[in-house]
Amino acid sequence: MRSIRRLAFLPLALLFHVTPASAQQATGDRIVIEQRTVKLSSGETVRYEIGTLYVPENRSKPASRRIGIGFARIKAPRPTGAPPVFWLPGGPGLSVLGSFTDNGDAARSRLRSWLTFGAAGDLVVIEQRGYTSRGEMLVETADASPLDKPASVQADARAMQALARRAVTHNPDKDLSGYTIEAFAADVDDLRRALGYDKISLFGGSFGSQWSLAVMRFHPEIVARAVLSSVEPLNNGFDMPSHVFAALQRIAYDADRDPGLAPYLPKGGMMAAVRALQRRFAAKPIRVAIPDYAGKEQTVVLGAEDLQLALLAHTDEAEHWPAFILSLYYGHYDAWARQTIEDRRAGPVKLIGPLADSSLGVTSDREHQMRTDPAVGLLGSWNFEANLASAPDWPTPDMGDAVRRPRVTSIPVVFVHGDWDTSTPIENTLGLLPYFPNGHAILVHRAGHDGTFYQLRENTAAKQAIYDFLRTGETRGLPTDASLAAPRFEIPGFAPPK
Repeated sequence: MRSIRRLAFLPLALLFHVTPASAQQATGDRIVIEQRTVKLSSGETVRYEIGTLYVPENRSKPASRRIGIGFARIKAPRPTGAPPVFWLPGGPGLSVLGSFTDNGDAARSRLRSWLTFGAAGDLVVIEQRGYTSRGEMLVETADASPLDKPASVQADARAMQALARRAVTHNPDKDLSGYTIEAFAADVDDLRRALGYDKISLFGGSFGSQWSLAVMRFHPEIVARAVLSSVEPLNNGFDMPSHVFAALQRIAYDADRDPGLAPYLPKGGMMAAVRALQRRFAAKPIRVAIPDYAGKEQTVVLGAEDLQLALLAHTDEAEHWPAFILSLYYGHYDAWARQTIEDRRAGPVKLIGPLADSSLGVTSDREHQMRTDPAVGLLGSWNFEANLASAPDWPTPDMGDAVRRPRVTSIPVVFVHGDWDTSTPIENTLGLLPYFPNGHAILVHRAGHDGTFYQLRENTAAKQAIYDFLRTGETRGLPTDASLAAPRFEIPGFAPPK
């Protein structure tokens, strides 16, 4: 799900120690490469390259201005004979090159993960056009939403339309029509050629998987193999409500069997609580007054469509979801109200998300399925309405059904997908697998919307088999399924009812 509010800009903190560039190499006017080192907390010094690739903003216009795209390369400690792994970040709008300089937990974890790819070959990380630390970050401010009325999908769609028109007006020096998924794919091919590689392997999750699938669609001859997680097919940028609801049901199944939650569960368990909330808010909205951080009281009105959004809150870390839902069930609304007030504030939006999504769109038959899906009544059309309504207002052209529909490819791909994923449901992989005769799926029970190695964190042999696949293309050591232990679910912050 990528609505306006889910695209908010999160700054990065700069904390890893990096030595200055020891050399800078310019190769024509298309690419600049700097040699750097980073000292890890272990004391080890790692050499890497960081650079900028210059590409046309609009690839269909010969005179288009050039824009910069950041990238980095960590060369393998010794030659492996394997194609380099191109690591494509998600989002859209995830800037990752700060992992070399930041000292936060996420940056440290990402850099540690990148260094392990040396067992397979060179690793190349490329950022996204329009949101890169070594180029431009296209951002526009979304309007605040009123607090004195419930949220609505139609109001969200109007806000997205206004955002699109404002983005065009505020960027007269830029050609926003150039930010299509096809252009993203061409950027990867350009970097491959600039770095002197013949074939490459792809590694991506979420939008990174969709980006990878676009590279395979437009440049299949350059891809040796790929590992994709939390998979988002080209026609599945907007989720099927019933597939998302099925993931919620799987989380609820384990929550219903958790001893700590047992005193809080109504008869019928978690899904009975969800249905009861749906009936409550369908009857009438509620007003919640809470003090803000300055101590001043604020009141927000929450309605049935706010509940639709709330049902997906905290599902990225499923161990928190039951406590949140049960808090609402028992009338403890303060935390939800506080978060809603924050979400309704004016705030920055990364433009490449709606530019790419609205251009890629969806086939008419899938749109019909989404609109008539039986779970729309529970989750609404938040996932797709704003993008579809605003598509004519965004300048990126429609990519067409020939791009969106899957086609058979012989490229070997390993798909890793969790059945607790509510952002890109596991049915995405199940529907795509028949088009990959050399594909291999690892379905991970209780894994959420996470990367390959985090989903396989409890299966060392499977992780090693992924590296072996990237190095050799061999799939014999890969499992078809894996399972994570049931989490310790958070308990609501109030005494259970008598």
